Amino acid sequence: MRSTEPATSTIPTLQEAVGRLPYAKGHGTGNDFILVADPLDVHSIEPGQVARMCDRHRGIGGDGLIRAVPSSTLPEGRAILETRPDAYWFMDYRNADGSLSEMCGNGVRVFVHFLVCENLVEMPVGSTLPIGTRGGLKIVTRLEDGYAVDMGTWEFIHAQAAATNGLDSRVETTGLANVRGALSVSMGNPHTVVAISDTGELEGIELTSTPGVEPLPAHGTNVEYVLAADPLVSGGRGSVRMRVHERGVGETLSCGTGACAAAIATRHWAQAHDIRQWSVQVPGGELGVGFVDGPDGLEHVVLSGPAVLVSRGEVSAA
Repeated sequence: MRSTEPATSTIPTLQEAVGRLPYAKGHGTGNDFILVADPLDVHSIEPGQVARMCDRHRGIGGDGLIRAVPSSTLPEGRAILETRPDAYWFMDYRNADGSLSEMCGNGVRVFVHFLVCENLVEMPVGSTLPIGTRGGLKIVTRLEDGYAVDMGTWEFIHAQAAATNGLDSRVETTGLANVRGALSVSMGNPHTVVAISDTGELEGIELTSTPGVEPLPAHGTNVEYVLAADPLVSGGRGSVRMRVHERGVGETLSCGTGACAAAIATRHWAQAHDIRQWSVQVPGGELGVGFVDGPDGLEHVVLSGPAVLVSRGEVSAA
């Protein structure tokens, strides 16, 4: 059973807060977010305020900030409502530096868990909820131990090069010898995936500085460094380890769309297209990536994993 209208929230409206901004803090496999309920769309959080709140030394700290607003309040949300009028809630997501982002696979699970915990939706185990994002409609299913998100379709950013060479770009990384070839994948947001040869190489990468990517996608890119398990496939399931540098953030403990891109690239390199279930180990835990036939006849990617709220508080809304 799904609720498309908000129930009574335990968070007061921002007008009632009189200058106070209530928030919750949550994470999905260590990828952490500040969450703000704004059901009346009365508070526009400016980039500078986002950066201050996400600062880990002078603010609350987080890899990004997510504002929960009705889809009808934003152009991208209104476009989604034209075909999915039940997609009441929109995930208004910003990176830690305040820049807008299309969406976040870990973030959308935490976002839906936030809606559930704050009584903004009713979502029993096994039910689904459509969510609007700047990366398009996302369908979220509640599991016994987390959430699964139909991330929709994927594509290679440079399709011809990917099909011909398996590589389409070059990445220079501090702590990694030589410039490496990479494969660029769009999950509604851009990713550049680099294959790593061994554990020492993966652990020796220094990700406090931004990797150099050529050619760089128009709006920048997230860079994933992926180490295949040995054996790659066991029991019909593929397995990889991953570290990631997220644009506008730096290294994070996890990236959901990045995990999807890592599985896509590895499957392509290994020509293991018949392997449809993958485990992606990130510093913050484990994510599941599955490939399914979508209702549109195209291949969809399903991301699954935990979502946790850890605290609540208030900051100045100014």
